[in-house]
Amino acid sequence: MNVLGIETSCDETSAAVVVDGVQILSNVVSSQIELHRPYGGVVPELASRNHLLLIDSVIQEALTKAGLTLDKIDAVAATYAPGLASSLLIGLNAAKGLAFALNKPFIGINHLEAHLYSPLIGEPDALPMVSLIVSGGHTILVHATGIGQHRILGQTIDDAAGEAFDKVAKLLKLGYPGGPEIDKLAKSGNARAIDFPRSMLTDQSYNFSFSGLKTSVLYYLRKPPNTATTPDICASFQEAAVDVLVGKTIRAAEEYRVKTISASGGVSINSRLREKLTGECQQRGLRLLLAPAHLCTDNAGMIAALAYHKSPSDFSLEVAPSIGLGVAA
Repeated sequence: MNVLGIETSCDETSAAVVVDGVQILSNVVSSQIELHRPYGGVVPELASRNHLLLIDSVIQEALTKAGLTLDKIDAVAATYAPGLASSLLIGLNAAKGLAFALNKPFIGINHLEAHLYSPLIGEPDALPMVSLIVSGGHTILVHATGIGQHRILGQTIDDAAGEAFDKVAKLLKLGYPGGPEIDKLAKSGNARAIDFPRSMLTDQSYNFSFSGLKTSVLYYLRKPPNTATTPDICASFQEAAVDVLVGKTIRAAEEYRVKTISASGGVSINSRLREKLTGECQQRGLRLLLAPAHLCTDNAGMIAALAYHKSPSDFSLEVAPSIGLGVAA
């Protein structure tokens, strides 16, 4: 079954062709980072306009790279939630139009759910698992027992990890996007230079809070003398965030007695997070599945892969910008 997937939830225009939910024939991603860089963040109007300009050519490139024509596509899938409403509309309507014209099934996908299951592509025996989703404005810990069978254990009550990275990067006057800049500078810094707080690490819930950590960095910068270098601040901040993410994930795996942990979403590319998760899992004999970097940021490959396991959606499905993790309609 050849599924054409389309993803336009934020500032990436992406299309992919995936066979039977496993074999990725193509996964084209057109990034808008340079377009939004001067503004220090995504401008919704610019993002949607750029999606509209690129969507046809990105879909065609995905088909060309897959070596297929539209008549060989068996279903068309697209992200319907969550994300920027004006961006979601472009991809969702493009998918509906193609599916209708081809007389093929249309499948709406929640892209957080696609992130959740992206580490399972080619790893069907990994369930049950505890999964950490750290994507943009979302930080979620999930217990998954099957595809479409998952329960949220906890999530952020304020800033998500990715938001904290971006906001701290702005405080430090680093480039956009901030996460990779902090990761790069932290490699030459001292992670013990500043004892930033590990919010909610020792409480009994699996919720997260990173607003206080961000504010602690702000207060440190405002209160002289702050003798730590920028790399030291980056390393200390990053270590505090990673300690919380890893600590809660490991505790959940032990409580729910799973043998597999996974991590996905853009922040899961962070080198220190991957290093610490790897070490903790090795120490405890746990299997760790990390989505490859090209499947961590928003992309249509994970959309098409999950769509293979889903039932067709009604063409009346609308965008749902603000819903969290859920099962696609």
